[in-house]
Amino acid sequence: MKPSFKALTGAFLSLLLGASAWAQSFPTRPVTLMVPYPAGGVSDVIARSLNNVLARQLGQPVIVENLGGASGGIAAQKVLNSPADGHMIFQGSPNELVLAPLSNAAIKYKPEDFRLVQMITINPLVMLARKDLPAANGDELVAYARKSAAEGKPLTFASVGPGSLYHLLGEHLSKVTGIPMTHVPYKGGAPALQDVMAGQVDIFMTPYGRGQVDMVEQGKLKATAVLSADRQALFPKVPTLDESKALKGFVFETWAGFFVRKDTPEPIVQALHKALSEVAADPTVRAALEAQAMVVPAPQPLPALGKLYADNTARYQAIARSMHLQPQ
Repeated sequence: MKPSFKALTGAFLSLLLGASAWAQSFPTRPVTLMVPYPAGGVSDVIARSLNNVLARQLGQPVIVENLGGASGGIAAQKVLNSPADGHMIFQGSPNELVLAPLSNAAIKYKPEDFRLVQMITINPLVMLARKDLPAANGDELVAYARKSAAEGKPLTFASVGPGSLYHLLGEHLSKVTGIPMTHVPYKGGAPALQDVMAGQVDIFMTPYGRGQVDMVEQGKLKATAVLSADRQALFPKVPTLDESKALKGFVFETWAGFFVRKDTPEPIVQALHKALSEVAADPTVRAALEAQAMVVPAPQPLPALGKLYADNTARYQAIARSMHLQPQ
Protein backbone atom coordinates (compact mmCIF):
# COMPACT_ATOMS: atom_id res chain seq x y z
CA MET A 1 0.00 0.00 0.00
CA LYS A 2 1.37 3.45 -0.92
CA PRO A 3 2.00 5.86 1.94
CA SER A 4 -0.50 8.68 2.22
CA PHE A 5 0.33 12.30 1.40
CA LYS A 6 -0.17 13.11 5.08
CA ALA A 7 2.36 10.45 6.10
CA LEU A 8 4.91 11.65 3.55
CA THR A 9 4.47 15.25 4.70
CA GLY A 10 4.88 14.22 8.31
CA ALA A 11 8.06 12.29 7.55
CA PHE A 12 9.48 15.23 5.61
CA LEU A 13 8.73 17.66 8.44
CA SER A 14 10.34 15.26 10.92
CA LEU A 15 13.50 15.22 8.84
CA LEU A 16 13.57 19.01 8.67
CA LEU A 17 13.01 19.36 12.40
CA GLY A 18 15.68 16.73 13.07
CA ALA A 19 18.22 18.54 10.89
CA SER A 20 17.36 21.86 12.53
CA ALA A 21 17.79 20.41 16.01
CA TRP A 22 21.10 18.82 14.94
CA ALA A 23 22.37 22.18 13.71
CA GLN A 24 21.32 23.90 16.93
CA SER A 25 23.29 21.40 19.00
CA PHE A 26 26.31 21.31 16.64
CA PRO A 27 29.06 20.73 17.54
CA THR A 28 28.54 18.13 20.23
CA ARG A 29 32.23 17.27 20.68
CA PRO A 30 35.70 18.60 19.71
CA VAL A 31 36.15 19.48 16.04
CA THR A 32 39.19 18.28 14.07
CA LEU A 33 40.90 20.63 11.62
CA MET A 34 42.68 18.29 9.20
CA VAL A 35 45.89 19.72 7.75
CA PRO A 36 47.28 17.62 4.85
CA TYR A 37 50.95 18.42 5.52
CA PRO A 38 53.41 17.96 8.41
CA ALA A 39 53.68 20.45 11.26
CA GLY A 40 55.76 23.55 10.64
CA GLY A 41 54.74 24.28 7.06
CA VAL A 42 52.61 27.09 5.68
CA SER A 43 49.36 25.10 6.03
CA ASP A 44 50.14 24.30 9.65
CA VAL A 45 50.84 27.97 10.38
CA ILE A 46 47.42 28.90 9.00
CA ALA A 47 45.62 26.29 11.10
CA ARG A 48 47.36 27.17 14.36
CA SER A 49 46.77 30.88 13.79
CA LEU A 50 43.02 30.41 13.95
CA ASN A 51 42.04 27.16 15.69
CA ASN A 52 41.54 28.81 19.09
CA VAL A 53 39.41 31.58 17.59
CA LEU A 54 37.33 28.99 15.75
CA ALA A 55 36.95 27.06 19.01
CA ARG A 56 35.45 30.16 20.67
CA GLN A 57 32.99 30.52 17.80
CA LEU A 58 31.92 26.88 17.93
CA GLY A 59 31.98 26.44 21.70
CA GLN A 60 34.11 23.31 21.41
CA PRO A 61 37.88 22.67 21.20
CA VAL A 62 39.32 22.64 17.68
CA ILE A 63 42.18 20.16 17.35
CA VAL A 64 44.72 20.53 14.54
CA GLU A 65 45.68 17.16 13.06
CA ASN A 66 48.63 16.98 10.66
CA LEU A 67 48.53 14.09 8.21
CA GLY A 68 50.88 14.30 5.25
CA GLY A 69 51.33 12.00 2.29
CA ALA A 70 50.16 11.49 -1.30
CA SER A 71 50.12 15.24 -2.01
CA GLY A 72 47.47 15.72 0.66
CA GLY A 73 45.42 12.76 -0.52
CA ILE A 74 45.71 10.70 2.68
CA ALA A 75 44.27 13.50 4.81
CA ALA A 76 41.53 14.24 2.31
CA GLN A 77 40.49 10.58 2.19
CA LYS A 78 40.35 10.43 5.99
CA VAL A 79 37.86 13.30 5.93
CA LEU A 80 35.73 11.43 3.38
CA ASN A 81 35.88 8.29 5.53
CA SER A 82 34.58 10.19 8.57
CA PRO A 83 30.89 10.90 9.27
CA ALA A 84 29.42 13.83 7.34
CA ASP A 85 28.50 15.64 10.54
CA GLY A 86 30.83 18.67 10.40
CA HIS A 87 33.14 17.49 13.17
CA MET A 88 36.04 17.03 10.74
CA ILE A 89 37.03 19.98 8.54
CA PHE A 90 39.60 19.74 5.76
CA GLN A 91 41.92 22.73 5.36
CA GLY A 92 43.06 22.49 1.77
CA SER A 93 43.34 23.93 -1.71
CA PRO A 94 43.03 22.89 -5.36
CA ASN A 95 46.49 21.35 -5.05
CA GLU A 96 45.15 18.50 -2.88
CA LEU A 97 41.56 18.24 -4.09
CA VAL A 98 41.88 18.93 -7.83
CA LEU A 99 45.45 18.15 -8.86
CA ALA A 100 46.34 15.22 -6.58
CA PRO A 101 43.64 12.94 -8.06
CA LEU A 102 44.91 13.79 -11.55
CA SER A 103 48.51 12.81 -10.79
CA ASN A 104 48.21 9.97 -8.27
CA ALA A 105 46.48 6.77 -9.40
CA ALA A 106 46.00 5.68 -5.77
CA ILE A 107 43.69 8.63 -5.09
CA LYS A 108 40.10 7.76 -5.97
CA TYR A 109 38.13 10.79 -4.78
CA LYS A 110 36.96 13.63 -7.02
CA PRO A 111 36.97 17.41 -6.37
CA GLU A 112 33.17 17.41 -6.21
CA ASP A 113 33.26 15.03 -3.23
CA PHE A 114 34.04 18.12 -1.15
CA ARG A 115 32.23 21.39 -0.50
CA LEU A 116 34.05 24.67 0.12
CA VAL A 117 32.65 26.32 3.25
CA GLN A 118 34.93 29.40 3.45
CA MET A 119 38.24 30.71 2.15
CA ILE A 120 40.89 31.87 4.60
CA THR A 121 43.99 32.96 2.66
CA ILE A 122 45.13 33.87 -0.80
CA ASN A 123 48.82 33.16 -1.27
CA PRO A 124 50.52 35.21 -4.00
CA LEU A 125 53.15 33.47 -6.13
CA VAL A 126 56.57 34.72 -7.16
CA MET A 127 58.99 33.47 -9.78
CA LEU A 128 62.28 33.09 -7.93
CA ALA A 129 65.44 32.58 -9.97
CA ARG A 130 69.14 31.91 -9.48
CA LYS A 131 70.82 35.19 -8.66
CA ASP A 132 72.73 35.40 -11.96
CA LEU A 133 69.81 34.65 -14.27
CA PRO A 134 69.93 37.40 -16.94
CA ALA A 135 66.23 38.29 -16.76
CA ALA A 136 64.42 40.89 -14.66
CA ASN A 137 60.91 40.64 -16.16
CA GLY A 138 58.71 38.33 -18.21
CA ASP A 139 59.88 39.42 -21.65
CA GLU A 140 63.56 39.07 -20.72
CA LEU A 141 62.83 35.63 -19.26
CA VAL A 142 61.15 34.44 -22.45
CA ALA A 143 64.01 35.79 -24.58
CA TYR A 144 66.57 34.01 -22.39
CA ALA A 145 64.55 30.77 -22.39
CA ARG A 146 64.29 30.84 -26.18
CA LYS A 147 68.04 31.46 -26.58
CA SER A 148 68.91 28.68 -24.11
CA ALA A 149 66.61 26.19 -25.82
CA ALA A 150 68.18 27.01 -29.20
CA GLU A 151 71.59 26.27 -27.69
CA GLY A 152 70.40 22.89 -26.42
CA LYS A 153 70.22 23.99 -22.76
CA PRO A 154 66.51 24.38 -21.95
CA LEU A 155 65.47 26.52 -18.98
CA THR A 156 64.96 24.38 -15.86
CA PHE A 157 62.09 24.90 -13.43
CA ALA A 158 61.64 23.38 -9.97
CA SER A 159 58.45 22.02 -8.39
CA VAL A 160 57.47 20.22 -5.20
CA GLY A 161 56.56 17.10 -7.16
CA PRO A 162 54.92 15.81 -10.33
CA GLY A 163 51.33 17.00 -10.69
CA SER A 164 51.73 19.82 -8.16
CA LEU A 165 50.49 23.31 -8.98
CA TYR A 166 54.08 24.46 -9.49
CA HIS A 167 54.71 21.65 -11.96
CA LEU A 168 51.59 22.65 -13.90
CA LEU A 169 52.66 26.30 -13.93
CA GLY A 170 56.04 25.41 -15.41
CA GLU A 171 54.51 23.20 -18.08
CA HIS A 172 51.92 25.88 -18.84
CA LEU A 173 54.71 28.46 -19.18
CA SER A 174 56.45 26.19 -21.67
CA LYS A 175 53.23 25.63 -23.61
CA VAL A 176 52.11 29.26 -23.92
CA THR A 177 55.57 30.40 -25.04
CA GLY A 178 56.23 27.39 -27.26
CA ILE A 179 59.67 26.99 -25.67
CA PRO A 180 60.92 23.60 -24.36
CA MET A 181 61.74 23.67 -20.63
CA THR A 182 62.91 20.97 -18.23
CA HIS A 183 60.99 20.01 -15.07
CA VAL A 184 63.08 19.27 -11.95
CA PRO A 185 60.85 17.82 -9.16
CA TYR A 186 61.68 17.98 -5.45
CA LYS A 187 60.04 16.62 -2.31
CA GLY A 188 59.42 20.07 -0.90
CA GLY A 189 59.97 23.78 -1.26
CA ALA A 190 63.07 23.94 0.95
CA PRO A 191 65.31 21.65 -1.16
CA ALA A 192 64.02 23.31 -4.33
CA LEU A 193 65.04 26.74 -3.02
CA GLN A 194 68.43 25.42 -1.97
CA ASP A 195 69.17 24.27 -5.51
CA VAL A 196 67.95 27.54 -7.02
CA MET A 197 70.26 29.43 -4.65
CA ALA A 198 73.09 27.09 -5.63
CA GLY A 199 72.46 27.79 -9.31
CA GLN A 200 71.49 24.17 -10.06
CA VAL A 201 68.00 25.16 -11.24
CA ASP A 202 66.94 28.31 -13.09
CA ILE A 203 63.52 29.21 -11.68
CA PHE A 204 60.93 28.19 -9.08
CA MET A 205 57.35 29.52 -9.06
CA THR A 206 56.19 29.34 -5.44
CA PRO A 207 54.22 31.00 -2.63
CA TYR A 208 56.43 33.23 -0.53
CA GLY A 209 56.81 34.73 2.90
CA ARG A 210 59.15 37.04 4.73
CA GLY A 211 61.94 34.48 4.49
CA GLN A 212 61.94 34.44 0.69
CA VAL A 213 61.81 38.25 0.59
CA ASP A 214 64.89 38.37 2.83
CA MET A 215 66.76 35.96 0.53
CA VAL A 216 66.07 38.25 -2.41
CA GLU A 217 67.09 41.35 -0.49
CA GLN A 218 70.32 39.63 0.55
CA GLY A 219 71.13 38.80 -3.07
CA LYS A 220 70.83 35.03 -2.62
CA LEU A 221 67.94 34.83 -5.08
CA LYS A 222 66.44 36.98 -7.81
CA ALA A 223 62.72 37.76 -7.97
CA THR A 224 62.09 37.85 -11.70
CA ALA A 225 58.34 38.47 -11.54
CA VAL A 226 55.21 37.94 -9.47
CA LEU A 227 52.29 35.96 -10.87
CA SER A 228 49.54 38.13 -9.39
CA ALA A 229 47.47 40.64 -11.33
CA ASP A 230 49.07 43.52 -9.40
CA ARG A 231 52.48 44.13 -7.89
CA GLN A 232 52.97 42.88 -4.35
CA ALA A 233 53.63 45.02 -1.28
CA LEU A 234 56.63 42.93 -0.23
CA PHE A 235 58.04 43.04 -3.79
CA PRO A 236 57.05 46.56 -4.89
CA LYS A 237 59.75 46.85 -7.58
CA VAL A 238 59.20 43.39 -9.04
CA PRO A 239 56.99 43.42 -12.18
CA THR A 240 54.10 41.06 -12.79
CA LEU A 241 54.26 38.57 -15.65
CA ASP A 242 51.02 40.17 -16.81
CA GLU A 243 52.94 43.40 -17.51
CA SER A 244 55.02 41.64 -20.17
CA LYS A 245 54.03 41.31 -23.82
CA ALA A 246 54.99 37.65 -24.02
CA LEU A 247 53.12 36.50 -20.90
CA LYS A 248 50.11 38.80 -20.79
CA GLY A 249 47.36 37.01 -18.84
CA PHE A 250 49.72 34.63 -17.05
CA VAL A 251 48.10 35.32 -13.67
CA PHE A 252 47.92 32.67 -10.95
CA GLU A 253 47.69 32.42 -7.19
CA THR A 254 47.01 29.69 -4.71
CA TRP A 255 44.61 29.78 -1.79
CA ALA A 256 43.54 27.86 1.28
CA GLY A 257 40.00 27.14 2.36
CA PHE A 258 37.89 24.94 4.60
CA PHE A 259 36.03 21.98 3.15
CA VAL A 260 33.58 19.35 4.36
CA ARG A 261 32.08 16.29 2.72
CA LYS A 262 29.57 17.34 0.07
CA ASP A 263 26.78 15.38 1.80
CA THR A 264 27.12 17.29 5.08
CA PRO A 265 23.60 18.46 6.08
CA GLU A 266 22.87 22.03 5.00
CA PRO A 267 22.15 23.32 8.55
CA ILE A 268 25.60 22.08 9.63
CA VAL A 269 27.23 23.73 6.61
CA GLN A 270 25.45 26.98 7.43
CA ALA A 271 26.63 26.83 11.05
CA LEU A 272 30.24 26.20 9.98
CA HIS A 273 30.06 28.93 7.35
CA LYS A 274 28.90 31.45 9.96
CA ALA A 275 31.66 30.47 12.42
CA LEU A 276 34.41 30.43 9.78
CA SER A 277 33.26 33.78 8.40
CA GLU A 278 33.68 35.26 11.88
CA VAL A 279 37.16 33.74 12.07
CA ALA A 280 38.14 35.19 8.68
CA ALA A 281 37.03 38.64 9.88
CA ASP A 282 38.80 38.40 13.27
CA PRO A 283 41.50 41.12 13.58
CA THR A 284 43.98 38.89 15.45
CA VAL A 285 43.69 36.12 12.87
CA ARG A 286 44.07 38.56 9.99
CA ALA A 287 47.12 40.19 11.59
CA ALA A 288 48.83 36.84 12.23
CA LEU A 289 48.31 35.64 8.66
CA GLU A 290 49.16 38.95 7.02
CA ALA A 291 52.44 38.97 8.95
CA GLN A 292 53.28 35.80 6.98
CA ALA A 293 52.72 37.62 3.64
CA MET A 294 49.28 36.06 3.15
CA VAL A 295 46.23 37.92 1.90
CA VAL A 296 43.06 37.35 3.94
CA PRO A 297 40.03 37.92 1.70
CA ALA A 298 36.69 39.14 2.95
CA PRO A 299 34.35 36.26 3.86
CA GLN A 300 32.19 35.14 0.93
CA PRO A 301 28.66 33.70 0.78
CA LEU A 302 28.24 30.01 0.06
CA PRO A 303 26.98 30.37 -3.55
CA ALA A 304 30.05 32.47 -4.47
CA LEU A 305 32.32 29.91 -2.82
CA GLY A 306 30.71 27.13 -4.82
CA LYS A 307 31.33 28.99 -8.06
CA LEU A 308 34.91 29.82 -7.08
CA TYR A 309 35.70 26.16 -6.39
CA ALA A 310 34.03 24.98 -9.60
CA ASP A 311 35.86 27.60 -11.67
CA ASN A 312 39.24 26.69 -10.13
CA THR A 313 38.57 23.01 -10.70
CA ALA A 314 37.76 23.56 -14.37
CA ARG A 315 40.79 25.78 -14.93
CA TYR A 316 43.35 23.40 -13.44
CA GLN A 317 41.80 20.34 -15.04
CA ALA A 318 42.08 22.08 -18.42
CA ILE A 319 45.77 22.85 -17.86
CA ALA A 320 46.38 19.25 -16.76
CA ARG A 321 44.70 17.96 -19.93
CA SER A 322 46.74 20.31 -22.11
CA MET A 323 50.00 18.90 -20.69
CA HIS A 324 48.67 15.31 -20.89
CA LEU A 325 49.15 14.75 -17.15
CA GLN A 326 48.66 11.06 -16.36
CA PRO A 327 48.13 9.53 -12.92
CA GLN A 328 51.06 7.43 -11.75
